[in-house]
Amino acid sequence: MRIITGSAKGFKLKAPKGLDVRPTSDRVKESIFSILADRVGDAAVADLFAGTGNLGLEALSRGAEQVVFVDNSHTSMSFIKENAARTKLFESAQFMKSDVLAAIEKLAAGGRVFDIIFCDPPYNRGFVEKALRSIDRFRLLAPGGMIVVEHSKHEPVPADLSHLAASRTERYGETLVSFVQ
Repeated sequence: MRIITGSAKGFKLKAPKGLDVRPTSDRVKESIFSILADRVGDAAVADLFAGTGNLGLEALSRGAEQVVFVDNSHTSMSFIKENAARTKLFESAQFMKSDVLAAIEKLAAGGRVFDIIFCDPPYNRGFVEKALRSIDRFRLLAPGGMIVVEHSKHEPVPADLSHLAASRTERYGETLVSFVQ
């Protein structure tokens, strides 16, 4: 797992051992950023269920203005901070060790909105629906923004959100990546 392009191109990211964190593969990440294209430059980004910080750090490397990394694991947050420091992207990062739903509410209460939101929760535990409903309810996505949801084919994006809808879904083996606007 490495930063693909930008200011931190080639940096290898550290990840905890075991199955608690499932980092996005370089192939899937490359496809995601190809689809996002010019949306990343100067974007305000949230990386929910951040794990290693893989997606958010890639966004910073490609010119995102700031990324808020959210994860409830102390171990994951330590790896995200270490990876941000090693890639020299720490100054543009904000870190929230928190439950994602609580973080969404807190960010919204602070008036924050994001151009891009990465949402890569543990598979098949109901987090996709809960996170998207919370983002929708608190209007955390800026007008014209995009949510990138990495999820299992067994856990679809809800079709009945008030302000959001999936505009595109790509399949990579058992993994789906849905783009929600």
